[in-house]
Amino acid sequence: MPRNAEVIRQWSILRALESSRRLTIDEMAESTGVTTRTIRRDLEALQYVGFPIYDEVYDNKRYWLLEQKAFKRLDATGFTFAELSALYFSRTLVEGLAATPFREDVKSAFERLAAALTPGMRTFLDRLPLVIQAKAEPGAQPGLPRTKEVGQLVDATLQHRRVIMRYHSRSSEREKAYTIEPVRIVFAQNALYLNAFVPEYKEVRTFAVDRIKSVSLTEERFEPVESDEDVFAHSLGVHHGTPEHVEIVFEPTIAPYVRERVWHMSQTVRDDAEGRVVITLNVSNDFALRSWILGFGALAKVIAPAGLAAEIQEEAARLAARYRA
Repeated sequence: MPRNAEVIRQWSILRALESSRRLTIDEMAESTGVTTRTIRRDLEALQYVGFPIYDEVYDNKRYWLLEQKAFKRLDATGFTFAELSALYFSRTLVEGLAATPFREDVKSAFERLAAALTPGMRTFLDRLPLVIQAKAEPGAQPGLPRTKEVGQLVDATLQHRRVIMRYHSRSSEREKAYTIEPVRIVFAQNALYLNAFVPEYKEVRTFAVDRIKSVSLTEERFEPVESDEDVFAHSLGVHHGTPEHVEIVFEPTIAPYVRERVWHMSQTVRDDAEGRVVITLNVSNDFALRSWILGFGALAKVIAPAGLAAEIQEEAARLAARYRA
């Protein structure tokens, strides 16, 4: 039996005991699909590492319980046992923050959570990330954490203070000074981005934190830009833009894969008579959208808008020409 299966089953037993007043070994065996002998071994293993599991006889039947009062150290955290354990083992899912200024804060938070568990419990929970892992997106920038700059920007955002920022623009390949009014900092696609209103251009722009050279807070205050819209709401990437009606048809060989995923919250999906799938999106026509479409190669074709279809066709022709050369 795979080791992961044992960990998942024992975690299921703990959750079942916490949510139920009491359970018999037969009930636990039936719910997990194993023998009563296996359940007995699981209970012994959980007791051994420190989980306060005990049995009692009621109406001539032996039941098993999880003693909730034993977790007195949870009172200080405000978490239930299940919440605390879930946070502890799900730390693998926030490894994407490891290269950000929040690295030490995340580490400290998990150390405090771990302090509420016995060493044996931590050993048990340390095995759970083996079955729930996160993979960083390609293209992550390992660079040094920008703790100072991000801290200043957070302060400026909360205090509504204007900022003078020196920024290296990738489009012009030069450094420029901006006066900005920070709106929010966003962690997306393995990088930090700053949304800020730029009075000079009278619009909200996006800046990559990695390209910020310096930050200086002024004493000037500003009225924050009101917006209920989610950041980058109309893009498949980290861009702003007016949404357009986009239709793409995918060939039958890729249709099941495309159909089972949510690519954007605006999407609608329909099948055609030839076994293909047609996805309709209301998104901005930007680099992220075009890269996504091109990633499917000949298995995807843009139906609308015509301008986007022409752009994809031209890019495909340039790509083919490079290989011919």
